[in-house]
Parts: sequence; C-alpha cells; structure tokens
Amino acid sequence: MSQETPVEQLTEAEAREELARLADLLAVANRAYHAEDAPQISDAEYDALKRRNAGIEARFPSLKRSDSPSDMVGAPVAEGFGKITHAVRMLSLDNLFEGEEVTEFDARIRRYLGLGADDPLTYTAEPKIDGLSLSLRYENGELVHAATRGDGAVGENVTENARTIDDIPVTLDGAPEVLEVRGEVYMSHADFEALNTRQAERGGKTFANPRNAAAGSLRQLDPSITRDRPLRFFAYAWGALSEPLSETQMGAIKRLDSLGFQTNPLTVTCDGPAELLAHYHAIEEQRATLGYDIDGVVYKVDDLGLQRRLGFRSTTPRWATAHKFPAELAWTWLEAIDIQVGRTGALSPVARLQPVTVGGVVVSNATLHNEDYIDGRDSKGEVIRDGKDIRVGDWVQVYRAGDVIPKIADVDLSKRPEAAQPFAFPTTCPECGSEAIREEGDAVRRCSGGLICPAQAIEKLKHFVSRGAFDIEGLGAKQVEQFYRDGWIKEPADIFTLRDHYGSGLQQLKNREGWGEKSASNLFDAIDERRRIPLAKLIFALGIRHVGESASGLLARHYGSWAAFEAAMGAAEPLEGEAWDDLLSIDGVGEVMARSVVTAFAQEAERASIDRLAAMLDVEEAARPEADSPVAGKTVVFTGTLEKMTRSEAKARAESLGAKVSGSVSAKTDLLVAGPGAGSKAKKAAELGIETIDEDAWLALIGDA
Repeated sequence: MSQETPVEQLTEAEAREELARLADLLAVANRAYHAEDAPQISDAEYDALKRRNAGIEARFPSLKRSDSPSDMVGAPVAEGFGKITHAVRMLSLDNLFEGEEVTEFDARIRRYLGLGADDPLTYTAEPKIDGLSLSLRYENGELVHAATRGDGAVGENVTENARTIDDIPVTLDGAPEVLEVRGEVYMSHADFEALNTRQAERGGKTFANPRNAAAGSLRQLDPSITRDRPLRFFAYAWGALSEPLSETQMGAIKRLDSLGFQTNPLTVTCDGPAELLAHYHAIEEQRATLGYDIDGVVYKVDDLGLQRRLGFRSTTPRWATAHKFPAELAWTWLEAIDIQVGRTGALSPVARLQPVTVGGVVVSNATLHNEDYIDGRDSKGEVIRDGKDIRVGDWVQVYRAGDVIPKIADVDLSKRPEAAQPFAFPTTCPECGSEAIREEGDAVRRCSGGLICPAQAIEKLKHFVSRGAFDIEGLGAKQVEQFYRDGWIKEPADIFTLRDHYGSGLQQLKNREGWGEKSASNLFDAIDERRRIPLAKLIFALGIRHVGESASGLLARHYGSWAAFEAAMGAAEPLEGEAWDDLLSIDGVGEVMARSVVTAFAQEAERASIDRLAAMLDVEEAARPEADSPVAGKTVVFTGTLEKMTRSEAKARAESLGAKVSGSVSAKTDLLVAGPGAGSKAKKAAELGIETIDEDAWLALIGDA
C-alpha cells in the first residue's frame, strides 16, 4: 500500500496499517518539533499527515487508535525540566487551508448555536505567531511560574528563563488575583540574524529559522543563556482566572495590553467570513514586512459567552481555528538583483529579497535562472508568468518546496513602484570586465575572461579539489578561497608549489587561526600524495564545460595517456580532420562536448595553465578497453547488492572491458547484473526481455571467477 493511495480507496486492513504508520510518524515529528526544537519535516508535510490521519479516522471510526495523533497536543516534558500541571489545559487549534473552509467554519458555529445566516456574529482575527507557546501564572500581581505547553496538560517549568524576557512583566498592577496569561515567545528577523552571526563567530549552533531559535533559547537549562538571547512575547489568550477580563475576546486583549503585555496590533474584529478573508489577505501581504514570523491567521468567536457555549472537542476549541498560509509560498520585496559568475563563466542572476520564512527556512535569496526568465520567457521562448518581467522593487511571490532552491513564482504588478525599470542584463562580466557572450542556442550569457576572471578562477579551483577530482585532504572549498584571496594560489599548478614556492609557507600557515605546524605539514603531505593521479580524474579536475566524471572516463579510456590526449586535442583544433573525427567517434561524446574540450586546449592562457599543472604530475595511464572482451560495446546495468565487489569496482571493471555502464534499464540495455534485493530494475528488464544474470555469472563471463 502506498501513502498516495486515496483514503476512499483503502480497505479496512490497509486503513489499520496506515493509521499505525501515521501514529509513529507524527509521534516522532511531535517530539522533534516540540521537545527537541529540531523539526524533521516541514509544516506542510506535518499538516498533510494530520489531515490524512483525520480522513481515515472519519471513514473508519472504529479503527481510531488509543494513541491517535488527533488526540495529541505537543509532546511530553523533556528530561532536565521540572513539571508544571496547567490549571486549564493548553490546547491546539484546528487548521484551515482554503478560503471556502472559512465559510464552512462560520456555518458550523452558526449551526451549533442555532443562529441563522443573517444573525450577527463577530469574530476576532489575529496573526498566528510562529514561536513557542508559553503560559504565565500571576497570583496577586506576581509572576509565580511559567510553563511551556508540553503535552497540553503538563508543561516544562521555564520560570527563571521567562523572567529574563523584557516583554514579560514580573509584577502587574490591577490584575485579577489569579491570572494565567498565554501567548507566544518569538524572535524577530533582525535579532535572529544577529544571533546566528554571533553563534557562527563562536563556532556554536546556528538555527534554521526564528521559531527554532526562540524555542531553543527559552528551553535552556541555564537561564543565563536565555538572558543572552533576544526573545520577545505576544500575549493573546488566558487560562485560569479569578475574575473575567472582559465580555469579549477583543476586550480581554485590550485588558492584557493595559496590564503591560505586548499584544499584536494587527488583531481586529470582523463580521463574517468575507471580512475574515479580507483581513487574512491583508496580513498575508504584510507578512514579509512585519519583522517576525507568522504562519497564518487565527479566527476566534469574539463573544466570550458564546465561546463558553461552544466549548471544546478533545484537543481543540470549537470557537477558534487557524487559517494557515501555503507552506511553500510567501510574498516579499525584491530589493536587488545581483549577478554571480560561476566556474564555467555563466552569469547567474540572483534575487536579493527582504527575508521571509518559506517552508520552515528563512529565505533572503532566490534564483532568477537567466535573462529570459527575468523577461518573462522560458528556455524555449514561451511566455511564463503571463509575460510579466521581474524588476528591482517588485512585490514577488517566492516558491520553495523541499530542498529545491527558492525561486520567484509571480509578480504583483499592482504594487510595482512607478520608478521601477526593466532589468538590464549585463553584457560584460561584473568580476573582470570581459565581454559576456551568449552563444546561439545557449540560455546563459558567459564571461569570456577565462582564467583572468577571479570568479571563474576560484570556482575552478574549488572544483579542482572536489571529491570527484583531486580530493586533497585538508584542502576544501573554504581553504581554496582563503588561499586565493591571500594570493597564494591563482591556478591549480600553484597548489603543488605551495611547499617549495613558499619557503616560509609552513610558518605563514602556522600563524593563521585554525592552523598549526602539524596541520600545515599534513596539508603539504596530502598535496604531494595527489601528484600521482589517474588520467580520468585529471581530465575531470580541469573543469571543462560539458565534461563530467563519466565523459572524463570515456576520454581517458579512448586516449590512454595524458600525452596522447593532449596531442589529440591540439590536432583537433580546426574542428575537422582525422583527430576531430576520432574524437567524435567516441560513444557518448557529441559535438558540443567535443567543441568545448578542444576549445579549452586551444585558448593560449588556459593551455599554458594546463601545461604548468601537467608538469607537476605523474599521470597514470588509463587501461584501454579490451575490444575482444565479451561485453565490449554492450550497455550494462548493475542492481541490487553486490557481495564480491563494490558498485564502483564493478563499474570500473565493466568500463575497462569496453562496456558502457548505465544507471537505468531501457530498451538500449544489453545486460542486467542483479544481486540480492534487486527490485524495479529487474522487473523492467524482464518486461523488456533483457538478459539478466547474477554476480557469479557476471564474474564468470568476464573471466574474474
């Protein structure tokens, strides 16, 4: 059974199994979010799981579990904290996601109260703060304890921590004898950014978003840590009371404000669903400019007498609900468009945004892909976003789903400043001033500066030391950038002259923070160990456009040695003749890739850099494919668990025998080698009639048995 199976199609047995699975998933998610302040799934994923669980329970009421997520609030108290039992339970809220659900919410309230469609019914609407719920108990005007929500019945005692928050009064004048004030601890965007900066400078933990930062800061066993964190508090509700605060929700909020609590100024009263939705959209438009995170709007019946009549379900009040914003979407201001230059010289536009939380992550940048995308066209020239271009100063919709890089999904032209001008994409490189050329058929404009362009040089050096290339221990992207800025390395060959060229290099490194004599010596030794390098890794490390790891292997096996490869690229420079035809004859090498690699060797500055590097190295020859091997020219796929060799070893051996190794089964596949656990690939091979053998048969076939 798949999670995607619609609820209405589940059998009773499948439903029972699915409810068990959902209970486990949601229990883990609740602990991660409420007790550990380290969410493992997004709000959207969590909400989807909860809705699916509720849908199954509605269809199969008899299957509802005793540990149903529908009856759970928060998570149990974490170890290390004292416990406080809430005099009045701290419940959660039902969630709405669509506009029509607001009308349904109003209709349910009216049915329950016996009110007609035209009878007056007032609600309050307030921003839903994305923080940590907190209950403050005052007796005779004195703060006696503070507790987190916990599981709704019992919370964590964080009294001393709460006393360090400026927004929380320690004493009250004119308050009821007993007053439990409830609200949300949060952190502003500016304070969040400053905290993460300080944490990074100290080598401490940084936070994904302000909610995690606020929760983690309040739930510290050492109150002095909380005192150093810039926490704030909005009051919006109450628990136990010795006397009523007011006859209405809005009146009670105003009373809390008069007692010295911070209340949200965007809280308003609304008459009916239309006004609720209007305020929802008004708040949504202000979301990015508020300076703190909200994830929806909360609607509550304003009359407290009606709230008492409506009462509660097991974990939620009937008289309130939360209208959530779409988890992957948010609107914000586009403050600037910057151009970044990559390893291949590509000019990539990046949107600099007023920070906004999208999908649980604070987003301040988004990709704009290329100049066509900014102009309102896709890579094929087709209109996107109804042809709306993107300009600095625009009010834009940001989209982010999962780990996908944020992008601009839409533009609100009604909010475009009159002075906003169409973005003029640069025709020169912002890093080196060289001409930025867009070739026919290429969606990207590229700097023609090559190695004289510092942006390309740094990115090429980072690629050079990456795992698939030279993979020098202790020399990663961060160190490469540092050494480049210091003028120690400008091109790959300089890496191998660090020990000799800088006679005082060891001392220079030793004096830098994070480096000692031993670590510097280890770095130089690691560099020396990479002087001997396989031909395929060297070709890949050069960072030639269109030449990845697989293509590097093809070229290495075809030419065998560095000398032969280098000579062939020079001979193919006219892009015609025997050497050019030989290059194109390699299975898997097309004209675009061939032109790219020949051009790299033809450019004087780049060729000189390559020659200086090669002079420092001992390049291992590649084994030529055995033309008469039983798998030469065949496409082989490996699947399942290989027990006598690793997948990498199997791939390398097959390629040395002239086979092409693919990661997927298709009509072009000649042979599938299936180990234990082979699944969909084996099934597809059987459907296509492709020969399938096990690992032992493979080893026997290639003569390695």
